[in-house]
Amino acid sequence: MNYKKHPRRLRKWWYKGAANRLQFDEVSDDEVGDNEDLRDESFVRSVETSSCILANEFRVFVGTWNVAGRSPVGSLAVDLDDWLNLKGAADIYVLGFQEIVPLKARTVIGSEDETAALKWNSLIGKTLNNKFGCPWLTPTVHPSASIDNHCVQIPDSEGNIASTNGLTKYKLMASKKMVGVFISVWMKEELLKKYCVSNVKVCSVACGIMGYLGNKGSVSASMSIDGTSFCFIAAHLASGEKKGDEIRRNYQVSEIFRRTSFPRLPEDDDIPQPLTILGHDRIFWFGDLNYRLFLEDILARKFIKKKDWRALQEFDQLRSEQEYGGVFQGWREGNIEFAPTYKYSTSNCDRYSGGHPGKSGEKQRTPAWCDRILWYGKGMEQLSYYRSESKFSDHRPVSALFSTQIEFVKSTSPKVATLLGKVKCGENESKATLFSLMVQDIETSPSQDQGRAQTTITSLASSIV
Repeated sequence: MNYKKHPRRLRKWWYKGAANRLQFDEVSDDEVGDNEDLRDESFVRSVETSSCILANEFRVFVGTWNVAGRSPVGSLAVDLDDWLNLKGAADIYVLGFQEIVPLKARTVIGSEDETAALKWNSLIGKTLNNKFGCPWLTPTVHPSASIDNHCVQIPDSEGNIASTNGLTKYKLMASKKMVGVFISVWMKEELLKKYCVSNVKVCSVACGIMGYLGNKGSVSASMSIDGTSFCFIAAHLASGEKKGDEIRRNYQVSEIFRRTSFPRLPEDDDIPQPLTILGHDRIFWFGDLNYRLFLEDILARKFIKKKDWRALQEFDQLRSEQEYGGVFQGWREGNIEFAPTYKYSTSNCDRYSGGHPGKSGEKQRTPAWCDRILWYGKGMEQLSYYRSESKFSDHRPVSALFSTQIEFVKSTSPKVATLLGKVKCGENESKATLFSLMVQDIETSPSQDQGRAQTTITSLASSIV
């Protein structure tokens, strides 16, 4: 039978075969056509009363680093190990970089070159997986469209699919580069077997020169883990410490919010997914946000020498803009208990640029917390917020560890669990067809008001996926 052409027959088949096994004995098979409304409510009530919301704890590591246009070298693995704090491994690693290539005219205006991104991904993969003694294969680009536990789809800037193969401890889930801004998302392989990870998408927004070149802007990754959606935004905002430069940064943030989108694709499942940043459940925004200090250079350095971070934060531009409603209202950031991360004199140096007196030809910059990590949403707790001491560039890398929850619905009824298990173990195409037609049927049923229909769909989606 072609169920795509006969949704009402599918409805009867579902209730005759599956619903009856859930002990809907009060309504006979012959009464399905006349009592479908009752059958709908009975099924939803059964799923709701026999299910409960569970939440598993995930640890998410978020890091940001402006690498000043330098390519990764093998010796940098020691710095990465310190930055990633592998003594307590996280479930997901989300790394944002700025200036992975020099911001010159040919790199900003020319076509994208993925060489630097591949080098960084290779080094990150080795650093993460060598900790556990696992082999690592450099990502390759190929046209494969399949998804399984050994081949994870990663759309690149050209829309191709990159995959990592091999028995690695961590898998590369998403990777996106725009000029010098770069994001790389990794997840424990075992989680891919335990949870449904879906709708992995990336997006870039260029808002630099003339408002549309990629020397400044963001790259973002969106993904869902069972019923919880995540969005990660790595950004590089406008530089400058003159009065009014913060307004340019605020505007770029608003542009990133406005222009970041994750449109539906033909291969997506039928479960609604977030299309914008704020549509997600858990959101992380990080990068070289370039907000400075409203403070004279000499006074800033005195506070730094005393390690009086609380006093210094009183002049922090980003927190001031948040307080007065200029940007990131309602977003959270952990307490900063480390020295400003920018600007150091040169590579392999622990002295801030400029000062009195400064070296000849050296840029005069007031130290500032340019590199930040913010978050938005419920079910998240920041466990740590710190900077690492790599002298690879004129910025120090910053990272934060979060405890977050993945919510899913689990049935407490053995018969419901058995039925849903059979549906879950079916062919992917059959499952998608079955679920999509059920959703279509529920949405078009005149007996379902909007609230009840959404409850029905949510219950079915959470149970079947």
